[in-house]
Amino acid sequence: MSVLAVHHLGVSIGANALVRNISFSIAAGECVALVGESGSGKSLTCLTPFGLSPGVASGAARLGDVELCEMAEADLRPLRARDVGFVFQQPLTALTPHLTIGAQLEEAAMQAGAPAPSRATLAAMLARVGLAAPEEKLAQFPHRLSGGQRQRVMIAAAIAHRPKLLVADEPTTALDASLRRGIMELIDSLRREEGLAVLLVSHDLASVAAHADRIVVLRNGEMVEAGTVEEVLRRPQQDYTRALIAATPKLNGPVPDLPATGAPLLEARGITVSFPRPGWRRGRLVAVDGASLTIARGESVALVGESGSGKSTLGRAVARLGPCDAGDVMWERQALPERKRMTPAHRRLIQPVFQDPVASLDPLWTVGDIVAEPLHYLGQGRSEEKLAEVLAAVDLSPDLLSRTPRSLSGGQAQRVAIARALIADPQMLLLDEATSALDVLVADQMISLFRRLQRDRGLSLLAITHDLALARLLCHRIVVLDAGRIVEEGRAEDVITSPAHSVTQRLVDASREAVV
Repeated sequence: MSVLAVHHLGVSIGANALVRNISFSIAAGECVALVGESGSGKSLTCLTPFGLSPGVASGAARLGDVELCEMAEADLRPLRARDVGFVFQQPLTALTPHLTIGAQLEEAAMQAGAPAPSRATLAAMLARVGLAAPEEKLAQFPHRLSGGQRQRVMIAAAIAHRPKLLVADEPTTALDASLRRGIMELIDSLRREEGLAVLLVSHDLASVAAHADRIVVLRNGEMVEAGTVEEVLRRPQQDYTRALIAATPKLNGPVPDLPATGAPLLEARGITVSFPRPGWRRGRLVAVDGASLTIARGESVALVGESGSGKSTLGRAVARLGPCDAGDVMWERQALPERKRMTPAHRRLIQPVFQDPVASLDPLWTVGDIVAEPLHYLGQGRSEEKLAEVLAAVDLSPDLLSRTPRSLSGGQAQRVAIARALIADPQMLLLDEATSALDVLVADQMISLFRRLQRDRGLSLLAITHDLALARLLCHRIVVLDAGRIVEEGRAEDVITSPAHSVTQRLVDASREAVV
């Protein structure tokens, strides 16, 4: 008997039919993956039958012998708490910001009526999903964790009550290659040992290839292709499926043709960043420990490392967007002031593009207001001519200026964020996992866009990423961090083909295993 059986499922919002005629089933211990570009209907398909989307489901979706499409919310709620675990795509918005990790994990473990777990049990749950210092993490709040650490907390909470079905909506989006493999291996072990059925939504075709049993390819709310992993990924029948596979970055492709670089532009020396320990503990946690790096004019440098290694903290400290306890940052051999003393003239030099394209945009503002905002802080008036220019640079139509972020696709939202950065006429972009939330087709477009902007505008790039294949495509050099320290750096091709440090070797090995 199937744990979940979906037959001719449709999802509508108002008069719009967004998902049509989807059918698949999942047996105990099996993993079925839904893949496709953004807007293809993957999340609506997996969440709507459980009452977790604004859509209205039609057709049939049975969890065991229970028909979900006919159930009221009052009946769905205890069923979700007892039999289903959910891992959502954006852990920062899915976790409660004012509750500690321990409190949220305890709530998840007790939702099916189980007794309150001990602190040791809660720590063991975090250790099981690969979180270091789990006792310490229990006292922290979500904003104090890295994106990858928050995702692991989400997974720990989803399996805390030992569900029959795990619905995982992009569960490894924010994770580095070795951790992606570790998390999927954990899910595989739960499938083997406890018969957990898994409905996986992912644009990570490499992870799907290694861990799913069957694949359903969606496009525009309809099934394009379905079958075993071998059938769909090794012998695809549809052009769309072949395009998804071709757009997946690989470590063994042709060496990219990157632009020439110039004189040193930014030099960071001895950067150290620490944070107070949470709760009653005294002392400070050192997130970045004496890191130094240089970036030349027109050069792109990747900061890579495992989740929680200090990549984003170092990038923000270098760009004077985050705290910095010690160290100097030189810009064309002139010292940049500390964060609170940065002038608009300094700020415009380095502009950020963040990981979550929608969350980084004000939901109440129009695209025009969002893109024009930096002009206000630079003491300039809004210029419609300049707005049109930067939108054209990121391949967006001026017709979008009056729209709000919720009406944009993920790719459009990220292009708006890039346009907002470009309108300040920066000399460097700080890309903080700028493609990790995007499907492979859109991410491939973003990589091409960044390379074109770099050539056309002479931009330097500091790219924070856990994706070595992306770093190889986009960057001249790779800098590897581990526990806040730089452990290896060099030409991108050299670091990937001949990694010297064990952390780099682990990342490369995991990335090579993940080739579609």
